[in-house]
Amino acid sequence: MSAIRQDAWSDEDDLILAELTLRHIREGSTQLSAFEEVGERIGRTAAACGFRWNSFVRKKYEAAIQIAKAQRQKRTQLKKHAPVSISGSNSIGLLESTEAALGKNESFTEETLSIDAVIRFLRQWRSTYQDMNRHIKSLEKELQDKEDELDRLGRENNKLNKQVNEVETDYRVVNDDYKALIQIMDRARKMAFLVEEEEEEKPRFKMDANGNLERVE
Repeated sequence: MSAIRQDAWSDEDDLILAELTLRHIREGSTQLSAFEEVGERIGRTAAACGFRWNSFVRKKYEAAIQIAKAQRQKRTQLKKHAPVSISGSNSIGLLESTEAALGKNESFTEETLSIDAVIRFLRQWRSTYQDMNRHIKSLEKELQDKEDELDRLGRENNKLNKQVNEVETDYRVVNDDYKALIQIMDRARKMAFLVEEEEEEKPRFKMDANGNLERVE
């Protein structure tokens, strides 16, 4: 199994990246500002944070991104309908009236509830992501066990093939010896027949009563 890189992104890093980026989207800020803030928080460059967001994290927060964009639109609409004062002396009153309007406006309550929903979603996703990681690790261990078993069976198969080759070699040797023995026995039998025939063809003699030899037919 491959070793985990020391600079690998953790679940906590991904969660911080998601939370801060969604907050910047919700508040009408740029994603670059979000990446810079995340980089300062977790000790990475803004470019690295942007790459991680676009290549991996963003895909898991499409629903949350849409919620954040809707919240940004509501905030923009509230600001457009807030009373405008060009007098610097009334800036404090304008701020107070705007905050009061946000506090009394029903959409602000909906926004707060939406933020809580996003937080719950992020926490649920983190739990789900951790469960997936545990499942993946379990599958990786099972795969490693299967690979080890396959390697063991491969070695055993090679050993059996070697034994089969040795048995085949021994069989050929014994078979050749058996054929040679059969040939030797066949030649010996033929030679025995020839000897018997020669003995039968030799003349035989016996001695008669007078002491003379006579041929036996």
